[in-house]
Amino acid sequence: MKLEFERYGLAKFRVIVGILQLMGGLGLLLGLHYNLLLLKVSALGLFILMVLGFSTRLKIKDGALKSAPALIYALLSLYIFYKSFSLSLLLT
Repeated sequence: MKLEFERYGLAKFRVIVGILQLMGGLGLLLGLHYNLLLLKVSALGLFILMVLGFSTRLKIKDGALKSAPALIYALLSLYIFYKSFSLSLLLT
């Protein structure tokens, strides 16, 4: 991944992106079991990260195959964010 971030021209953001991704994943897991607000914030944060990742891939002209995972994860995060609202209605 270090070489990938250098290729993107974003080497100085590699650690913070990794930390944000780990926090987002942990937030999804904890939010699902303990706090729906945490789930919503984590899903939205991961959506933003993945949209930025997808746009970075487009900017450096990576092909569709290399760009697809970021788009798929962005859509998955958006779906979790959307569904968390109906889940909160069920729990209230």
